[in-house]
Amino acid sequence: MTGWLQMQHDLSLRKLIEGSEYQEELKYEFNAKGELRHLDTNESFVFNYYKNTHEQNHKRYQVLGHLITKYIYELLERVCMLQKVTIPTDATEDEPRSFFFMSENALTCSSTLIVLLQDRGVFRAGQWGHRTIVREGLVHGTQIPFIKMALQTHEGVIVLNPNDNFVDLEAEKERLSSSTKEEAQTSTKSSWMPKRASSSPEEHTMYVWDHFISKSAAENVAFIAHGYGGLVFVDLLVQRKQEVMNKVYSVAFIDSMHNTWHQTRGDPQIQEWIQKCCREWVSSSKPLDRAVASPMKANCPIVSAGTEKHGLAPSCCLRAIFKYLKSALKAKTTASRYSPIATRSSTRKKRGNT
Repeated sequence: MTGWLQMQHDLSLRKLIEGSEYQEELKYEFNAKGELRHLDTNESFVFNYYKNTHEQNHKRYQVLGHLITKYIYELLERVCMLQKVTIPTDATEDEPRSFFFMSENALTCSSTLIVLLQDRGVFRAGQWGHRTIVREGLVHGTQIPFIKMALQTHEGVIVLNPNDNFVDLEAEKERLSSSTKEEAQTSTKSSWMPKRASSSPEEHTMYVWDHFISKSAAENVAFIAHGYGGLVFVDLLVQRKQEVMNKVYSVAFIDSMHNTWHQTRGDPQIQEWIQKCCREWVSSSKPLDRAVASPMKANCPIVSAGTEKHGLAPSCCLRAIFKYLKSALKAKTTASRYSPIATRSSTRKKRGNT
């Protein structure tokens, strides 16, 4: 599953860093294992570069995060061969836009479509968590292993970008050029404008559902939702109830923040669907896939992610999730194959008996 790391040899985080004003302060690169290491000492990332100056260290960390985001985008397009799709589709040239990524066959493949929905944070599409990438590497912190596994099984993939909600109008011109130190600053004078159709994770997900996922040829859609992404999915389920229940065959939650009772307002139909079609992996000291008791969230089967670290949960349960999705799809296919076919006559009889 790590063969894709060898494919990124012509891509380099270092090249992006050299295009910034932090060449000396950020002498880092991802090694052959996908780990972030210092070019001279081979040590992992050190936050306290400047002595007794938290603000400067924080700005340096923000610049690193911005450059890693650019690097991940390159990996998504050039290693995973995903297409970048700009939204809203009717945006003018001058309008701030967001985007997401999808595989070439995502909308035309009639079999299965996998949708990745990340947690809430400063990180963007393709990442489970920025801190995890810095500390643990690309294998654990990015969504690329999930994308690769889905593509290997000939499934379409959509990678949502739910945290790309605002544009800083003051810094927009600078962002079109190479990175600068000023770019990382979060000035109170900045003029932040929400992006239409993506002003929140919920709006972004709803827009991509309405304009792309719901119109796709895929008969079977599955979501993999991490953290706040789980809450966003349940919001979509409530807002597009019949559409989602008909098209989505399974959801894998990872340390999800959703609250079934509160979000669904006690809707028994939705609660039954979640119980039947969803499973959640949670950070736990128990072995992977071992049942975990959770009185507060007894809405679907809950099992251990095989780690106590929230940031490592996705990578630790990757194979378990795809095994679950495969069995869920098989169960659905078998059920539909043996379910009685509704006819007009049988429908009339049912209506006549009511």
